[in-house]
Amino acid sequence: MIMDNNFFKVLRPGINTTYQDEGRFGLQHFGLPPGGCMDHKSFLIANALVGNKKNYGALEFAYQGPMLKLTKGKTKIAVTGNTHFQIVYSNNDTIKGQCNRSYNLNEGDVIDVIATKKSAYGYLSVAGGFKIQSFFSSVSTLVRARIGPNNGNKIKEEDKIVINKANDNKENFKAIISTEDVNTIRVLKGPQHDYFSEESKKKFFSQNYKITNLTDRMGMRLKGKALENIINTNIRSEGITKGSVQVPADGQPIILLTDHPTIGGYPKIANIISADYDLLVQKIPGTNITFKCIGLKEAEQLYSERYNNISKIIKNINENNFI
Repeated sequence: MIMDNNFFKVLRPGINTTYQDEGRFGLQHFGLPPGGCMDHKSFLIANALVGNKKNYGALEFAYQGPMLKLTKGKTKIAVTGNTHFQIVYSNNDTIKGQCNRSYNLNEGDVIDVIATKKSAYGYLSVAGGFKIQSFFSSVSTLVRARIGPNNGNKIKEEDKIVINKANDNKENFKAIISTEDVNTIRVLKGPQHDYFSEESKKKFFSQNYKITNLTDRMGMRLKGKALENIINTNIRSEGITKGSVQVPADGQPIILLTDHPTIGGYPKIANIISADYDLLVQKIPGTNITFKCIGLKEAEQLYSERYNNISKIIKNINENNFI
């Protein structure tokens, strides 16, 4: 029975709190996108800080995080992202939490993830991981399809979040991460780049676009000067990936994000490079962004550099940065 396990009780679910890992691959031909964590870097660091393997499920939240009471057991937790949170210990002592480091929790302690700061997503990991069932080798939740742990739903108030038994390592760890406060997003030319007038192509790479409130895990709608399509505002539906910048008939771009549809019928002027995707998804509505076009070779080099940077951060966590 669930009461025999170590678990948190959800006192407040937060906004859009779900279990996520690196994604569920190989099912796009069935109309199911890989999904998974929005900010891959923050997700990986969250797991590393508590000694988990990189693809253990974590709790992802947007803007406001959950308030969880460790009702039974003990564990180690970490919160990543630019996040404001506090820990209320069972003796009522309260501390302000620091992101990108781990903390030990005992029975009766409360972790209160209050809000993200000028960013969208954050992650909460626990040592040993959450006790949840995988589906096609992933514990990511795809809410629109009702697939994944918790019957494919977001975390709700009064839910019990069961955790696996952690090891007895009392040491805590921290990660040293540089801030990325850049609003220029690099892209590759999209497959229908030449559907747009020369003036519109120049406009796309020179003007500011405002991120609108119509933004979620599926996509990000932008507002700027409309782009002119000189060939056809619709195409035959074709396979599509996250980061694709579609332009519907109104000329206002839509960036497809992690829970994107698997096919699309709008022309794509560009595609966000993998190295800048985490940076993009953390931008909040109202932010102005610009686009810079680069070549494939440079995009591959930037991806390699970013991967090596994340690997170095995780290696330093494991070797040097205990508290």
